[in-house]
Amino acid sequence: MAILIDGKDVAAKVRAELREEVETMAKERKKRPALAVILVGEDPASQIYVRNKQRACEDVGILSEIYTLGENVSQESLEYIINSLAERRDIDGILLQMPLPKGLDPVKALKCIPPEKDVDAFHPDNVGHIMRGDYRFLPCTPAGVMELLRRYDIDISGKECVVIGRSDIVGKPMAMMLLHSGGTVTICHSKTRNLAEHTRRADILVSAVGKAGFVTADMVKDGAVVIDVGINRNADGKICGDVDFAAVEPKASYITPVPGGVGPMTVAMLMKNTVKAAEISQKTY
Repeated sequence: MAILIDGKDVAAKVRAELREEVETMAKERKKRPALAVILVGEDPASQIYVRNKQRACEDVGILSEIYTLGENVSQESLEYIINSLAERRDIDGILLQMPLPKGLDPVKALKCIPPEKDVDAFHPDNVGHIMRGDYRFLPCTPAGVMELLRRYDIDISGKECVVIGRSDIVGKPMAMMLLHSGGTVTICHSKTRNLAEHTRRADILVSAVGKAGFVTADMVKDGAVVIDVGINRNADGKICGDVDFAAVEPKASYITPVPGGVGPMTVAMLMKNTVKAAEISQKTY
């Protein structure tokens, strides 16, 4: 039976550590970290994510400002708001909730966020630093995966690591983080031939494809660490991951559940990035 990697427990510990750091900052520097979140449109999932982020801020002691814009907002107006927040010295981090409604250019909008306030680590400058390994911020979901591996003392160095998915948000940065930690990394995607031949070699398997039950038991090596980043709904409408948990769990050495695995870590790492942005801000000003 695999050891269950408890993301809720680890996220609570991360938040508790950050809470102490924030209180110290508030006492010594008379300032709390501040995060501005911009939500465009009425996507239900995005609204839930933003509420979760707001609650996490309250829990840690971070100030938060939520800007809700209609789905018909112009690119010019969106960029004006981002630029206005970028100029405010009291705002440490800026997050533009994705996805944006059709008609808006996310690349152009993200470039308006100064790299030192880009707590999602999507700005091209921050992406470049992730490639080099001298980063200030890491994208929250893959950073959460790395934190889980660290907290469970799972060594990456020298291991065969396979990442399924090549998105800019998870797959690509996840591969780079594993590589920087000494892993031998293979990235698989929709064009990969004989996918199972790759996944069966993995000591650490990370799935981020967004398809319920995509990773089956015959794709997993005995004793592998299985990290499920996917959040999907199955035929019964229940939240599930990419991994066929019931079938894969007996083969794995460690496995993340969905929900309760990687998900809580994403928000926790956003809080960590915001605190770091506040520290950068203190040095800048």
